[in-house]
Amino acid sequence: MHEEEKLGKAYDGTLMKRLIRSLAPYRWYVALAVGSSVVISGLEAVRPYFTKIAVDVNIKNGDARGLLITVSMFLGVLILRGVVQYFNAYLTQWIGQRAIFDLRMEIFRHLQRLSLKFYDRNPIGRMITRVTNDVEVLNEMFSSGIVMVFSDVFMIIGIVWFMFSMNWQLAILSLSVLPILFYGTFLFRKKAREAYRDVRTQVARINSFMQEHVTGMIVDQIFGREEKSYKKFEELNGAHRDANIRSVFYYAVFYPGVDVIGAVAVGLIIWYAGGNALDGRVTIGTVMAFLQFNEMFWRPIRDLSEKYNIMQTAMASSERIFTLLDDKTMIAEPEAPQRPAVIRGKIEFRNVWFAYDDVHWVLKDISFVIEPGQTVAFVGHTGAGKTTIISLLSRFYEIQRGTILLDDIDIRQIESRDLRAHIAVVLQDVFLFSGDIKTNINLGRDDIPMEEIKNAAKSVGVDRFIESLPHGYDEEVKERGATLSVGQKQLLSFARALAFHPRILILDEATSSVDTETEQLIQHAIKKLLKGRTSIVIAHRLSTIQSADKIIVMHKGEIRESGNHQELLASKGIYFTLYQLQYKEQEMLTRIV
Repeated sequence: MHEEEKLGKAYDGTLMKRLIRSLAPYRWYVALAVGSSVVISGLEAVRPYFTKIAVDVNIKNGDARGLLITVSMFLGVLILRGVVQYFNAYLTQWIGQRAIFDLRMEIFRHLQRLSLKFYDRNPIGRMITRVTNDVEVLNEMFSSGIVMVFSDVFMIIGIVWFMFSMNWQLAILSLSVLPILFYGTFLFRKKAREAYRDVRTQVARINSFMQEHVTGMIVDQIFGREEKSYKKFEELNGAHRDANIRSVFYYAVFYPGVDVIGAVAVGLIIWYAGGNALDGRVTIGTVMAFLQFNEMFWRPIRDLSEKYNIMQTAMASSERIFTLLDDKTMIAEPEAPQRPAVIRGKIEFRNVWFAYDDVHWVLKDISFVIEPGQTVAFVGHTGAGKTTIISLLSRFYEIQRGTILLDDIDIRQIESRDLRAHIAVVLQDVFLFSGDIKTNINLGRDDIPMEEIKNAAKSVGVDRFIESLPHGYDEEVKERGATLSVGQKQLLSFARALAFHPRILILDEATSSVDTETEQLIQHAIKKLLKGRTSIVIAHRLSTIQSADKIIVMHKGEIRESGNHQELLASKGIYFTLYQLQYKEQEMLTRIV
């Protein structure tokens, strides 16, 4: 939340250079947009000049034909300006949307490359904010900020040039109120900045509260905390409302203030030019032109104040985006990767040490070998390091010491994508994507045909459930599989893993949330399907791993015991104790039932 409150500088040259580089692929379009802005500014600034010609030349001399020509030229300028303005508006929006599309894709690609260590320390909501809110802020700057600033600046320059070319004394008088405007703008920027920071703070607090309470809504409802949560949200929402009202107040004062300063300038023009017009030193057309110039002059001034706010928010958003893009928490890929033609599935951990924070060791001097086709189970208390082992094997994290080998090749010499192509993992907490059953099994890969999807589903016994659905394999799956039971989701994750034909299959508490009948069905399928595959099973239920070729017992990050089920029971160590505790627990539950 505190990161969302940061505003940083109103303008940062380094950040602006990086933002400008985002427009590099469209530089010729940007140049065209800037050029059209200059044309618009010139056509806008020349309008009062036609008024002067019409009054001081055509009307004064009674030249009807000249007046018609002047009016026609004036109309032509208006039409041309409208056409160029339409082209400019479309082009700037087109540039903005293209640049934002590229930036979003760059952020998403970067997020895909970051290791799990990055996600361990960064909330998901923050990443979503980067891709959505922060990028959208830059969209406004790209499409309405950078190019349109040129338009406003050139407009002011054009107006000032015409004013001085007509009557420099009157021009100086008209601009004499600028010091007051500059001082007012300074105060407005300071107060608006403070108010904007308050609004962002309250928005961050509301977002944080909503994310937490929507996720934990079931707890609110179970323990009857709805009213308390409602009052807390009412308090946060009220603070956000008040912050916005304060922000609106400064805008409500500033813009009428600009109009008042403009009105003072009009008064000065009428006072000075009116007296001189009576003496014939200033023409009526010049007075009328200056009044029009004055009205036109303050419009871009107000627009530049708006651009300041856009720039301020864009600097804060771009700083957060580039901080993310500069994060290099990635798995280092080998410069000359090895690509073995065939993977047999031999796994070896050799004196592996690992700590998530580089300080507290989660694994300590771990060494073991899993031969191709073996089924090895890891057991131990929560926090013993079992799941960490499969994360390291999949190279989601880098080890601090030791070596992990696949078929006697250091996995650091294999590209992560190639390594993971041979590994399938079934987790306890199954994640399903919104879509349909079919795409949740093959994950959209066209090289996995429908026949293989059905075979995988049949192998784990989920085919009958799928075929009972109204649309079968095309049945819609809601977000995170909300309409499916935990057991059904786990069966689908089994089918997904098997459809990819992995050489190494990892089951992390994969049967902990299914009923006994479903578990027996899965165990029967596993026995048939793991032939010829190396498999790693992590389980708390010791009854599910008794047939494993090897069982490795872990305790506080170390391997304490290793052997098959009978050998470990005979040694009467940690495994024997765990088995006795589970046996007694099961016996007690049986008696209760």
